[in-house]
Amino acid sequence: MRHTISVLVENKFGVLTRVAGLFSGRGFNIDSLNVAPTQDPSVSRMSIVTRGDDATLEQIVKQLNKLVDVLKVIDFRDGEYIDREVILVKVSVDAKTRAEVMQVSDIFRAKIVDVQAKSLTIEITGGEGKIEKFLDLMQAYGISDLTRTGKVALPRK
Repeated sequence: MRHTISVLVENKFGVLTRVAGLFSGRGFNIDSLNVAPTQDPSVSRMSIVTRGDDATLEQIVKQLNKLVDVLKVIDFRDGEYIDREVILVKVSVDAKTRAEVMQVSDIFRAKIVDVQAKSLTIEITGGEGKIEKFLDLMQAYGISDLTRTGKVALPRK
């Protein structure tokens, strides 16, 4: 089962290493990790996606709360939250398929951010379902490159 965890940490040298070390030291895998400052420059938010059962997640949360520089841990499985991911995807096109790819991108409210003779680079933002469906459709045209930010999340309340 996939879980999204938000961790507010002090924006200090070495905090990311300690958090990642906690996961690796206990054999927990991180599917995605995103770290950035919040509105307070002394605090950063880590959005971590991991897999495991309820006992594993409970252990992760307890261990995170023990770290000195961790201010708050939020397990989003229990509450309402908003999550998004940004993807840049380079799709192979020719004269015949260029308009089709642009039309599908428009339907998904994606942005064409670079146009080359044989490719389009597209930026798409959204939830996991939207992103996966878009990528499935783009596979038919040929994805030549792809990068993902990983999930970011905030509580609704």
